[in-house]
Amino acid sequence: MKPSLIVHGGAWDIPDEAVDACKQGCIQALGEGWKILASGGAALDAVEAAIVSLENDPVFDAGFGSHLNAEGKVECDAIVMDGATLRAGAAAGLQRVKNPIQLARAIYEKCPHMMLAGEGAEKFAREKGIVLCKPEELVSEAEWEAYLKCSEDEHAAEHHRGHEQGTVGAVALDKDGRLFAATSTGGTCCKLPGRVGDSPLIGCGCYADSLAGGVSCTGYGEAIMKIVMAKMAVDLLGRPQQGGASGTESVKQVGQICMQQLAERGRGTGGLILLDKEGNPGFAFNTPRMAYGYVADSGTFVVGI
Repeated sequence: MKPSLIVHGGAWDIPDEAVDACKQGCIQALGEGWKILASGGAALDAVEAAIVSLENDPVFDAGFGSHLNAEGKVECDAIVMDGATLRAGAAAGLQRVKNPIQLARAIYEKCPHMMLAGEGAEKFAREKGIVLCKPEELVSEAEWEAYLKCSEDEHAAEHHRGHEQGTVGAVALDKDGRLFAATSTGGTCCKLPGRVGDSPLIGCGCYADSLAGGVSCTGYGEAIMKIVMAKMAVDLLGRPQQGGASGTESVKQVGQICMQQLAERGRGTGGLILLDKEGNPGFAFNTPRMAYGYVADSGTFVVGI
């Protein structure tokens, strides 16, 4: 089977001055993931490599550079899901893990449970050889400045216009037909301590089923949770589409249906990336912009905002 890879860097009102950085971040992530898939490597390795790249880039709201909560601290969430077994590994409320996706993978591979949170998750990380960092090592200068503005005045979007943001995600299909989806986030700015959004929740921020496809979501978490958007999208990928559409057109239709449901039933905004079981990529968003990138059939990288 021909490998396929798609990534996203968040659906948001990305400011003009951040467009190039977001595109470059997606290109870098595609490069890290695709060199694994192109050499015959595994989809799990590819999604992890792509997301580690995005987590390390402060232009995105994941890992280093995550939004700060109401107490000025980072709390990260992440998930990875296997389309063949429907098993997932997820972590929430992390304050001392540089790359949350690595802990999500460790939970997927080595834990009897599928989700761990807070201190328990970090204890498991340490036991499995993941080095913990100091909480302040995850705080970028841009996020600290934004937090100070929000703490001095009522939280407002304009405090973040000059700084780039976005939950990250990846979906990959390898030559052996293994399908994995993954999502990582720092959550919303000035969120209450302990808040968990859609990203690490199976079926909400991420879902993969080898019989249909894989999805990673981004946007207003509470709205995405209402409609269980990732599972909705995968279920739709497994059904015939209107007019007998197939391939990329079918994937596109699914994305559009999900955005309509997110707006009408969830009363929120966001976006998603998709791969169907054949590796056809797609994306959709109802925000002004979304950072995304995928590998075309020719092997070239296609990125957009």
